[in-house]
Amino acid sequence: MNEAYVRLLCPECKKEWESTPSGLPAHDTVFHCPNCHNSRRLAEFARTDRDLETMKSLGA
Repeated sequence: MNEAYVRLLCPECKKEWESTPSGLPAHDTVFHCPNCHNSRRLAEFARTDRDLETMKSLGA
């Protein structure tokens, strides 16, 4: 079985990356961009609504 992934985009520096939902904190947790260290709710890093829904449904 393949594990789902979500696409993330920093709203500040525009860095893009992918992660598994299980490797991320809850969508409403403050998250820090690994590139510029901008701090926002993780939900704000989701590239699309679908990525956000995947985070919410499959996240820890």
